Amino acid sequence: MTLPRPSINAVKSKLNNAVSAKDPRAIAAAVDLPPFPKSGGVSRGNGGAGPQHRESLKIDGVDWSNVLNLLLDAHLAIQSNDLAQTYEAQSSLHSALNHALGSSKGNWLIPALHVVCRNTHRAAALADEHVNGSTGNRNDHARLQNAVTLLQASYSKTLNDRVELRPNEPFSEEGSKKVGVLYIVNQLFGMYFRLNTLRLCKNLLKPVESRSIHKSGTMGEMVTYRYYVGRLNMFEDQYDLAEQNFDYALRHCHHSAVANKKRILNYLVPVKLLRGRLPTSELLEKYSLHEFVPLSNGMRTGNLMEFSDGLMKNQDLFIRRGTYLLLEKCKMICYRNLFKRVYKIVGKEQIKLEFIAKSFKWLGVPIDFDEVECILANLIFKQYIRGYLSHGKRMLVLSKKEPFPTSKVIK
Repeated sequence: MTLPRPSINAVKSKLNNAVSAKDPRAIAAAVDLPPFPKSGGVSRGNGGAGPQHRESLKIDGVDWSNVLNLLLDAHLAIQSNDLAQTYEAQSSLHSALNHALGSSKGNWLIPALHVVCRNTHRAAALADEHVNGSTGNRNDHARLQNAVTLLQASYSKTLNDRVELRPNEPFSEEGSKKVGVLYIVNQLFGMYFRLNTLRLCKNLLKPVESRSIHKSGTMGEMVTYRYYVGRLNMFEDQYDLAEQNFDYALRHCHHSAVANKKRILNYLVPVKLLRGRLPTSELLEKYSLHEFVPLSNGMRTGNLMEFSDGLMKNQDLFIRRGTYLLLEKCKMICYRNLFKRVYKIVGKEQIKLEFIAKSFKWLGVPIDFDEVECILANLIFKQYIRGYLSHGKRMLVLSKKEPFPTSKVIK
């Protein structure tokens, strides 16, 4: 089975004209695919027998027949609503383009490689999702794992190019292939996060940053890179670095890319909360970040019940994002602000633990004196509160000078 002749001629002509002119953007458009089907039918699977189309295409003495035939196969699989076969054809096309890139001079094929990397990632994810839905097995990522090897090959071919990278140089037969590295790294980051193999991200960071490649991409590539590095910092408890990277990504994200800004804020807001910086209600409303409203309000007023209810209500969402444990740590700031309110009501530095226990009971979270002492001991250790506990008298004795230091909470 092949595509109708008019469709074959259209794809062939588009690729022929683009490669003949060595037009990087036109080649990228020629190897791009129509939108992938949302769900797949039964796979036709040709058993690895090679391309089904048998067209011939030679341009300037170079044989592009394999690329053309695999591209036609991918178009046919999409028309047939076959996700599994779409990935098979796309992965073979990716391999063929990797070979073409390695045997060509300059970086004029880099835009086409970026398109192919993106399509390979998408096709693999959709095919795995379809297979998992059919079998009920949520952990089958065979196609995505296979796609990682293809993108790693693209990464190696671009990173190891001997031509020196010059920022902002046009795509040409003399340019460096290193210009394509950052986009591929971002795609690999996305795949590693999806596969939960974050340890592999470290293999990308050092080569990229030691050569300052992360500072020479397009603004979109640099924003995406900072976003993923910020997430890595967050999972390694490096919250100051995470905040810097998320801040950069948010500041430089395109003003109309609202969805991307929201994606960044999903991680920046928890980091800010832990560092004592609460978002405004206007920001949360603008980006529909309603899940953070009870957490922010609870921390601001010391309302432990509101904070805990908000955390519990959105528990599954926060766990999927990987921010639940980080937000759980914010409860210490909520405790601190609750005790500060008790201090203002009592009006003196010596506070009976009985009063603090009553505040918990009033909030619907009754605890005994031992639990109160444990919480206070942690707050004193973290320097959120200045003072000491008198176990015998069941009393908290606060410092007369700045008993609730703001500098230790807001960092």
